[in-house]
Amino acid sequence: MDWRSVNFDWNRARAFLVTAEEGSLSAAARALGMAQPTLGRQVAGLEEELGVTLFERVGRGLELTQAGHELLTHAKAMGDAALEISLVASGQSEELEGTVSISATELYSVWVLPPIIEHLRVQAPGIKINIVSSNLVSDLRRREADIAIRNARPEDPDLFGKLIATDTGTFFASRAYLDRLGPFSGLGDLGRAEFIGLGENDDIITPFREFGIPVTEANFKTNTASHYAHWMLAKQGVGIGVGPCAMGDADPDLYRVLPDEPKFEYPVWLVAHRELRTNPRIRLVWDVIADKLPGLLTGETD
Repeated sequence: MDWRSVNFDWNRARAFLVTAEEGSLSAAARALGMAQPTLGRQVAGLEEELGVTLFERVGRGLELTQAGHELLTHAKAMGDAALEISLVASGQSEELEGTVSISATELYSVWVLPPIIEHLRVQAPGIKINIVSSNLVSDLRRREADIAIRNARPEDPDLFGKLIATDTGTFFASRAYLDRLGPFSGLGDLGRAEFIGLGENDDIITPFREFGIPVTEANFKTNTASHYAHWMLAKQGVGIGVGPCAMGDADPDLYRVLPDEPKFEYPVWLVAHRELRTNPRIRLVWDVIADKLPGLLTGETD
């Protein structure tokens, strides 16, 4: 390979890639943790080195030129290669000090992760924990997290998954709400209840009906994409919410709407990139989560 023919700064190529993905210099600067003027100079420097115009300003955003579109595919390949190098290097690290990022849903982040983190602070004080609290699936290949707690088996062949538990959920409401609209003796009675929606109601209405609950859009007068807000709204008496059985049973402000039914079962997977499984600090955090999480999900803690 003639390395003298590579006539651009690779760091500037990264600046171009992130700016193209984020759509603006300000968003790209935040993603890279650098000042916007510095990032702008890097992109301009790449344009000068290559002799092409990569972006056109449209309103407050940027749009790729034809040359920018043609170069973006190659820049993405460079970015993927850089991530793979980082993953391999991280996997070879022998240090028990450093940061480990854990991705989990909002409810798991506030319910089961705190006692696990407390245990890790005692067992491995050199490890810093970053919790990525999100109901979206984190991209482990792009290092959005090192370890993820998910409710679905990973399909990416580069990810390693372990089924560590089966969690159960049911309907919960405040005592005030149950006194006001109850009692509910069966699934059919829930057709007159008010539920707290979670994002798109169509995603909830269909499975509710298949389960035997005669609901319509009119049953969802309050909606939120936040699982934690959903939980707090149920505690406030706004309507019926759904959540993990053990979490609801331990909450003095919530009661099962139908104590004997229904229970929704869903798997709990622990997931990481295969390369990261060989990293001692990530392996330690993985092992602690795998050991502690099942008991926390059932309320059977040490």
